[in-house]
Amino acid sequence: MEQKHILILGTGSVGKRHAINLSSLGCTISCMDPRSDRLEEVKQEIDVVRTYRSIEEAFSESSESIDGVIVASPPVFHVDQSIAALENEIPVLLEKPVSPDAASARRLFDVVKNTGIPLLLGYTWRWWPPLAKVRELLNQGVVGKLRYVQFMMSAHLADWHPWENYQDFFMASKALGGGALLDESHWLDLMLWFLGEPESLYAKVDRISNLEIDTDDNVDMVITYKDGLYVSIHLDIYGRPHEKYIRFIGEEGTILWTADPNRVAVGKECSQKWENYEYDCERNDMFVEVAKEFLSIINGTEVKTCSINDGVRVLSLIDAVRQSSAEGLTIALSL
Repeated sequence: MEQKHILILGTGSVGKRHAINLSSLGCTISCMDPRSDRLEEVKQEIDVVRTYRSIEEAFSESSESIDGVIVASPPVFHVDQSIAALENEIPVLLEKPVSPDAASARRLFDVVKNTGIPLLLGYTWRWWPPLAKVRELLNQGVVGKLRYVQFMMSAHLADWHPWENYQDFFMASKALGGGALLDESHWLDLMLWFLGEPESLYAKVDRISNLEIDTDDNVDMVITYKDGLYVSIHLDIYGRPHEKYIRFIGEEGTILWTADPNRVAVGKECSQKWENYEYDCERNDMFVEVAKEFLSIINGTEVKTCSINDGVRVLSLIDAVRQSSAEGLTIALSL
């Protein structure tokens, strides 16, 4: 594969991860971040061709030599930075969520459509082998007709980036697009990926913990599907021990995915007897697979795993969650 020059916009935790992974895949890396300390941290890990303090500086100096752009900044900047890259005819890998709201996500969708330049969206759990196995099992109908699905994500914010004060992390800031609902929209995306479009939802979004943040830290949803399927989703950023799991209960058994231990289990008896699928993949593996797909897209293949349209659907769902929480009503859905 021909060596590619990739510009990383935002060199916080995920931006630095992308830079290191793409460098290991043979890419040349340049980085933009308004914080010089973060640029220096990346330069200590890999060779960086150029560093910039603004996107305007980056594109004015080197847009013609850039093969791909990764937008890894806080969500409030995602749409404008992605549009700047697309208008320079540069493919984009955009970290999730697309933006803080559906209206701005649709604006980006229109630019992707009008320019014809590809955008890959980084809802990275879609590249996680155990969840791909879950989707395969669901498609095979191994537990019969689904009746109830439970999504659980609970992880204390202070543990996410232990090297920095959590108050300095964009997740603590509503203005930057932080909070449990937006950042953990992974689980809404997975629901749509596994189950398709729901019929209605009731939700409550709140800040209830003693975390020193100005955004939401607790989200609970009850979602219904037309064929008699109920889904519950719980997201919080104050819980310990950390928990991530999804339980699919069908008329003929249950599929259980857990992040820790890293497994998929199928149970069909009244006792706790499970058929286990064990995995040794590590978290960074899915980011490497995202990077590989992005490089393939730069070389001319189509977006396969997660598109801007997927991101717009998630943001439409998030808008409905906010409306339900604000009005105390069940919201009919049309994504």
